[in-house]
Amino acid sequence: MRKIPADLSALLKTGLTRSLTSLLIKVATAGLTYLAFVVLSRTMTAVEYGYFAFGLALATVLAIGAGMGQQIAILRFWSEDSVKGLPEKAAATLRAGGALTIGAGLVIAALLVIFAFGVGAVLPSSGPVLHLYATAALVVPLALAEYNSSALRAQGSVMAALVPRDIIWRVALPAVVLLLAGLGTGLPGWLALLVAALLLALALALQYGWAATRHYLLVPGVSGLGAYWRDRGTISRWFLLGAVVDTIALNADTILVGLLVDAQSAGLYFNAFRTAGLMTLFAFAVTLVIAPMLAQHYHAGDMRKAQAITAACVWVGFAFSLVAFIAFLFFGSQIMSLFGAGYEGAYPILLLLGVGLLVDAAAGPTRTVMMMTGHERTYVAAFGTITALGLVAQALILPVYGLVGAALVNMVARIVSQAVMGWWCITRAGIDPTIFGVLKIGAHKQMADPKSAEA
Repeated sequence: MRKIPADLSALLKTGLTRSLTSLLIKVATAGLTYLAFVVLSRTMTAVEYGYFAFGLALATVLAIGAGMGQQIAILRFWSEDSVKGLPEKAAATLRAGGALTIGAGLVIAALLVIFAFGVGAVLPSSGPVLHLYATAALVVPLALAEYNSSALRAQGSVMAALVPRDIIWRVALPAVVLLLAGLGTGLPGWLALLVAALLLALALALQYGWAATRHYLLVPGVSGLGAYWRDRGTISRWFLLGAVVDTIALNADTILVGLLVDAQSAGLYFNAFRTAGLMTLFAFAVTLVIAPMLAQHYHAGDMRKAQAITAACVWVGFAFSLVAFIAFLFFGSQIMSLFGAGYEGAYPILLLLGVGLLVDAAAGPTRTVMMMTGHERTYVAAFGTITALGLVAQALILPVYGLVGAALVNMVARIVSQAVMGWWCITRAGIDPTIFGVLKIGAHKQMADPKSAEA
């Protein structure tokens, strides 16, 4: 058996130790999230749950827009500045990113409130709008939760980064819903969204206190904001576009179904998509840890370590995704039936989405590699174009082939996008993010210069 070199062994030990913590939290998160959706689905009417699913998907998309790309920027710039011995610049970046997130979130939430008021006043026959008001309340907490998680992970914290949102919030939400159901109060969709927003805000308050006691930087500030935006605003805009494209790819399906079909179908597709998403659990947990490590080693010129940490990431994620897909193949109907009567019919949708995610897992962390190595523009252009074409195709197919057609388009778009981005990572970034990347570790000389990033 070939012995792992000492430098790579220490690197992988550090990365995998942190990844294990992240993984345990994300496993708990997945279970709690699933529990929350099952509880909400069973205690609400199908239509009201559809409004909740629509609102949560919309709030997630808007929250990523509110993040202004800062949740990605802090992962890259904190590591880059730290490697270069510029701690004050790293701290200024963190404070500015938090301020931008809060400010943009408030603006977007206000615009959604104005839109909801206009729809209710001008087109009263268009249907309920209360869930749009409630969605606005979720925008800032969701955006800030995502940014805070990235800021703390960039500083090496996993527990403080993930526990408040991923554990505490997700325990509190189904607990409160069950309590209200036990008291005979069935939540409408808009009220469920408001409850989620309030509980997340409380979890964020706990996170700020936790960070302060552990001496992590987290508090936002406007001092130096102008200089930061002049220096890194252009790159941040590309990070923003990348984050928006990612979120659209994950949530636009549900929104389209809600707009073009009905709220009940939106709830069904939402549950199938979230169930299929469990396949990415391990890959996502490990990626949370390796992103700042990848940026650090790449920008320090150590391509060998950058390739090693990427290879470890893809194999952990792919192995779990394969096992999960096999489970869905044999027990998918039973799993979907947990949401209630009628949801077992989403089995074909679950499998189609699962095939796309399995290919995604085999392709590895292409997004992370491109974002952390300076290829964010290509990522936005490639993934954005494919995603946009996929959404157009879904809009055309939905009225004819329904939810199965939408899932098929999602699968094809995901496979094509991963093939394109994997090729780019290998040929331009110099890192192979796929399951075959483990074969490339020895090809990199220690401390070799990284390939030039995009201009």
